[in-house]
Amino acid sequence: MSTLILTLAEELQKKITTLGKGVAREVTLPNISNKIMVAIGMRRTGKSYFLLQAIKQLHRQEKITLSRILYLNFEDDRLFPLTTQKFSDLLDSFYSTHPENHDQLCYLFLDEIQNVDNWQQVIRRYFDTKKVKIYLTGSSAKLLSKEIATSLRGRSIATEIWPFSFTEFLKAKKISLPKTYGQRSLDILTTHLKIYIKQGGFPEINCFPSDSEITQEDRQRILQDYLSVVIFHDIVERHNITNISLVRYMLNFLLKQVGHSFSIHKFHNDLKSQGFAVSKTTVHDYLSYIEDAYLAFAVPLYSESLRKVQSNPRKIYAIDTGLINACTFGFAENIGHYFENLIYLDLRRARHEIYYYLTATRKEIDFLTRDPQGKWHLFQVCWNVEKHETLEREVTALEEAEKELHIKGECITPTTYFTFFLPTIQNHKTL
Repeated sequence: MSTLILTLAEELQKKITTLGKGVAREVTLPNISNKIMVAIGMRRTGKSYFLLQAIKQLHRQEKITLSRILYLNFEDDRLFPLTTQKFSDLLDSFYSTHPENHDQLCYLFLDEIQNVDNWQQVIRRYFDTKKVKIYLTGSSAKLLSKEIATSLRGRSIATEIWPFSFTEFLKAKKISLPKTYGQRSLDILTTHLKIYIKQGGFPEINCFPSDSEITQEDRQRILQDYLSVVIFHDIVERHNITNISLVRYMLNFLLKQVGHSFSIHKFHNDLKSQGFAVSKTTVHDYLSYIEDAYLAFAVPLYSESLRKVQSNPRKIYAIDTGLINACTFGFAENIGHYFENLIYLDLRRARHEIYYYLTATRKEIDFLTRDPQGKWHLFQVCWNVEKHETLEREVTALEEAEKELHIKGECITPTTYFTFFLPTIQNHKTL
């Protein structure tokens, strides 16, 4: 075991030596003492790179020797089988290999921790008995809620890692935001925004030195592979599912529904007509598994009546517009809904609690949200402002909601996205 620890240390040295500068992410792990830091998100959103950047900073800027740092990636086949005992032995061996670490602060970076059986027991023991800072990543939303909250009992702080935002995408392409927003600047930014919406924000497909080095077909193939890996590892394997075709059918259906309502009842009837023998409970379970894997999300109606919330459909959004485009057809016709999906993701990055809203006359408002400071916001999203009747319909619904809720709303168009929404939400200002 000690030989493996030394081998991993050598590899870590090489990794941080060759680690490129990369794109500076807009998210950071909070520096809070006596807390376990947790980074959670879908596979391939950059969690491992995020950890390696943190290790490099510790080593280069804070002068922490690598002998005090352990990095374990639990997707590494050399660590299999990932039993609780194997995990405990690895950590014990780290301290045995460097006995001086028993008396000094050490740093444990544990990547894709959900792959280890009963990992919580070992983490709790080391956190309670050693001078240690622990950093975890995982590809399961349950780590953010149920597993972390119940197992670590207030010992952790969780941060979600998403694909690149639009501004991170611009950084990857070495494009600067303009200082002023004249028509020329807005037209150029809109062109970049369309490209971002089409190809999405996953780091791997955006970090090539030149766009000529990767084709759109290659990007789509990479994204389709991402989807297959998540389905197999984070849904089928994790939840012991045997009906894989149903999972794929449901996920494909949801990706086509972004920005639209999704009814469990109607979908269940559709499944029966397609020959799937499945209960409504199973459909509910599968939707929760898909959300748990960070592939798609169901946004509820806002109402003080629980009955109304439960009886109304939810609105569907996806992890990435490029992933939607790679797995469905009709980008040009659906760009308005993709833009709405982009706004949803920006609100999630800003840690808003998100609902949609129906006025008394059942006009739909895309987003009613509450920010981390407790302030409520109304947002209506409209991509095509050239059609006067479309914009007027959206604004009329927003005005009706403003009167009912006594909240000032904002209509987000491409122009207001650049000039108002993006700068304020990026800097965590009051919207």
